[in-house]
Amino acid sequence: MRKFVDRTFVVLSLAATVIILAILFVIIGNIAYHGTERLSWEFITAAPESGMTAGGIFPAIYGTVLLVLLMSLAAVPFGVLVAIYFAEYARPESRLYRWTRMAVNNLAGVPSIVFGLFGLGFFVQSIGKAIDRAAYSGRLVYAQPSILWAAMTMAVLTLPVVIITVEETLRAVPRDYREASLALGATKLQTIFRVVLPQAWSGVMTGAILAISRGAGEVAPVLFTGAAYFLPRLPSHPADQFMHLGYHIWVLTTQSTNVEATKPLLYSTVFVLVVLTFLLNITAILIRNRMRKWAVR
Repeated sequence: MRKFVDRTFVVLSLAATVIILAILFVIIGNIAYHGTERLSWEFITAAPESGMTAGGIFPAIYGTVLLVLLMSLAAVPFGVLVAIYFAEYARPESRLYRWTRMAVNNLAGVPSIVFGLFGLGFFVQSIGKAIDRAAYSGRLVYAQPSILWAAMTMAVLTLPVVIITVEETLRAVPRDYREASLALGATKLQTIFRVVLPQAWSGVMTGAILAISRGAGEVAPVLFTGAAYFLPRLPSHPADQFMHLGYHIWVLTTQSTNVEATKPLLYSTVFVLVVLTFLLNITAILIRNRMRKWAVR
């Protein structure tokens, strides 16, 4: 009876795995089949024309990549520092640890649209206005949606993913490494940055990969903080607005008066977003593997 239960569980597990893979292949296959109809070099490198039913999507590609890079530069270092505090310094019985842990867990479950409203109120209306009053005599520069505030909002959105992933990796580093370093006369800070972190680089990059995966496709946070409906030029200043592939897809889906005319364009844009997210993830994975080899040496 026990063997029958075990075999049944294995069969159900394999069936669930096959179903998930089949659904994934159907979705990706459908996007690839329809997305290549409109795909061309001009579509990737040109700017959109009025009405967004002609031209290309290069400003949206550029804006998405720039947003992900700025988001990663903000979220990963800060998340690593918080993870170091959790894993190396915090006492589980302290109030600061319990409150910070509760805040991180709550952030992980907050809907993305709430982050968009938070970014609008905190970054744009509060910090942006303070910068304009201090540096620009009240002239409107940073107190408006921009790629800088969109990246900061996305960094807050992805921060729990980075913290949790890096913390688990730091805790997985054997305690013997720390004790050996301390026994040789190194300080705790030197032990963390010269012994523990090099062994945990793979976890840091894994957190960055997960952040990129989520940040590249999120639309709700950038609706209020920086994405533009139609902007054929590239952002050249942190206070500039930008086009975003996810927002561009949302606009084509909801605002078009001729669905059949925009459907090929919509499929091609979705295909480009999927490929772009895949390339960003592959780049992060290659960097992680290179750092892992470097840490072993």
